[in-house]
Amino acid sequence: MKLDKSLAAIVTGGASGLGEASARMLAGHGVKVALFDMNTERGEAVAGEIGGLFCAVDVTDEASVEAGLHKARAAHGTERILVNCAGIVIGRKTLSSDRETGALRAHDLASFRRTVEVNLVGTYNVITRSALAMAAAEPLDDDGARGVIVCTSSVAGTEGQIGQAAYAASKGGILGLTLPVARDLALYGIRVVTIQPGIFETPMFDSMPDKVREALAAGVPFPSRLGRPDEYADLVHYICESDYVNGAAIRLDGAIRLAPK
Repeated sequence: MKLDKSLAAIVTGGASGLGEASARMLAGHGVKVALFDMNTERGEAVAGEIGGLFCAVDVTDEASVEAGLHKARAAHGTERILVNCAGIVIGRKTLSSDRETGALRAHDLASFRRTVEVNLVGTYNVITRSALAMAAAEPLDDDGARGVIVCTSSVAGTEGQIGQAAYAASKGGILGLTLPVARDLALYGIRVVTIQPGIFETPMFDSMPDKVREALAAGVPFPSRLGRPDEYADLVHYICESDYVNGAAIRLDGAIRLAPK
């Protein structure tokens, strides 16, 4: 699938970080891009800069996703590329001590459920609804290719650290759905590939002290730095244009393997 102006794409979480970098990369190749995000101010700004379209979408809500897809397709036509980057991060141990009383308390179920709902269920929600339209579209080549779906897991999906039970479970779930969904959609010429980023320079790291950032970077074997969002976008580009890459999870992590903490 050659990236060009004949294609339309949807990027969830497109207002910042990995999603923004992917949206900018796609638009840079002429692709018509719709950004799905909850951050309206930032999303509209990015969309304006790349000549794209912003849609205020909650990926966990079926009606919200349907409305976003309707708006995007009305403007750009059926998407042939879906990049799932929407997600949240929390840090909470399964058991932790109350600071005042010292009493043990369990991980609250609400935040665990919310993390899985956004990261895993939200990803699958958008996949299913996007795939419906892709499957009905005309093939793009002699192989019968109709589209490609890129999902975002994490190295935490296989090496979750202390306090990452919810996040690791959600990202591990994305790894788990990659192959069966790719097999489900193979009949319709839709590929599914997941990226496992390591430690990347995204907005969640902006408030960290320099010493913490330096320590994180030093833990990466090579290159010993945080990953750049444009490097994630480069891999999205490769996946889109490499038609034989399917049903795979690709690590993008500088050879890091996460320690317990």
